[in-house]
Amino acid sequence: MTAVGMDTSAQSTPAGPAVGRPPALSARVRRPVLAVAAATAAGLALLASFPPYGLWWLAPIGVALLTVAVHGRRVPVGLGLGALTGAVFFTPLLHWTNTQAGWLPWLLLSGLQAAYIGLLGAAIAYSAPLTRRWPALLAPVTALLWVAQEALRDRTPFGGFPWARLAFSQADSPVLRLAVLGGAPVVTFAVALAGGLLAAGVLAGARRAVGVHVLGVVGLVGLAAVVPTAHPAGRTVRVAFVQGNVPRLGLDFNAQRQQVLRNHVDGTETLARKVAAGQAPRPDLVIWPENASDVDPVDDPTAGDQITRAARAIGAPILVGSLLEGPGDHVRNVGLVWLPQGGPVDTYVKRHPVPFAEYVPLRSVARLVTTKVDLVRADFLPGDRAGVLRVGPASVGDVICFEVAYDNLVRDTVTGGGELIVTQTNNATFDPDEAGQQLAMVRLRAVEHGRDAMMVSTVGISGFVTADGRVHGATAFNTPAAEVRELTLSRTRTLATRLGAGPEYVLLAAATVALAGAALVRRSPRSAAAGNNLYSEGEV
Repeated sequence: MTAVGMDTSAQSTPAGPAVGRPPALSARVRRPVLAVAAATAAGLALLASFPPYGLWWLAPIGVALLTVAVHGRRVPVGLGLGALTGAVFFTPLLHWTNTQAGWLPWLLLSGLQAAYIGLLGAAIAYSAPLTRRWPALLAPVTALLWVAQEALRDRTPFGGFPWARLAFSQADSPVLRLAVLGGAPVVTFAVALAGGLLAAGVLAGARRAVGVHVLGVVGLVGLAAVVPTAHPAGRTVRVAFVQGNVPRLGLDFNAQRQQVLRNHVDGTETLARKVAAGQAPRPDLVIWPENASDVDPVDDPTAGDQITRAARAIGAPILVGSLLEGPGDHVRNVGLVWLPQGGPVDTYVKRHPVPFAEYVPLRSVARLVTTKVDLVRADFLPGDRAGVLRVGPASVGDVICFEVAYDNLVRDTVTGGGELIVTQTNNATFDPDEAGQQLAMVRLRAVEHGRDAMMVSTVGISGFVTADGRVHGATAFNTPAAEVRELTLSRTRTLATRLGAGPEYVLLAAATVALAGAALVRRSPRSAAAGNNLYSEGEV
């Protein structure tokens, strides 16, 4: 009997293994139970490559395991095995979405993300006739399809959810350096290419082939390790951040009116006393996190006075994360430039509010999933310009919370004149795992654009990131903290900054060509021939 789920569009009838010999590795991996095991292991390997585990080298192994599991199977089987990998990967990775919203939204989000990996599995299965005929294409086609899957997931639905891209698992990897050439899509391509090489070695069915392909992976990582990162060459500024902490973690972190604001005022004044005592250098600018002011300081004079008092104490402008009421019944998530003399002088409005958290599409349907959507009493309005703000001596490229995951939203701040990348975030409704995953994105952005960067959170993790991706002064979670560091400003543009989405579009075009080629091969009379199969199809 032929193995369950085998793709018969390009089958051959080669002789089976010799009597008395165990089946070749390439034949054994065709067994359904091993395919399910490989798909499950793929999800676990991908999970462990991300924070809090950070075993970046497992990411290509996860890619390889999924490729081996689905290659040569029927497209529906590839879809199912890919979805299994996605479920094993995303469900525990996104557990932090369950901390406040409940288990059903968490499982729905995880299931939606898993469906994209399912589509990837189906695409790899569909392309198998092409990569059987030309085995050298297996690794690049696998990599191209990973990039295509992420591009789709980054944009759909409701503007997409670019969390857990392969590139974001590589913060401690030499492969991170490739971000300077083409951003996250190029890093993802390299990781998936390494995984495709490993899969090709396994499917070739010979130990020598496995060794050759492993050497190829080592060579790929070695080449990435010598790619130079950018070095900012501008003037230096002293930047401080204040992590004021919140009265309680959770959706009601701001239930005590103005307490979050008072925490950040107190933290800034404490830092000012250290400066006066010579225990810390005086900063040129201060960054507060998203929602550091839990009331509208423009509308509430008391709140505004407190921020002015803090700015005067430290003697520097403060970039304040806050909410502004209006227009109408709406709210805006903003970064406000607040001067010691003169108050607010410039504003960045978050351009990508989070669906079901900052605005609720299909509210009546969403309420059937969880009544906590009613905590979003007013939908947030998006801004219409990049977050480039003059804060004292620096032009700051500001992104708020999840915006750091979106390539275009970060790049716009750099091309708009941002000399320093700042991510203001509020992790009070999540946990340290989510914060660590977000910090990994900041590290990639610093390398991608050759900019010093920082992430500032209400509760942590906050820290400085230099343009080589290294973290400095990282704080603990759920604790007050304030740090000052000298950072270098830059106006130079890396290749990735100049090219923008160009590399991703080229890779997407190549993925389209690969799928079209697979379609032609599947329709070709030669697709029934056996001579060019990558592996022999054993029986179970």
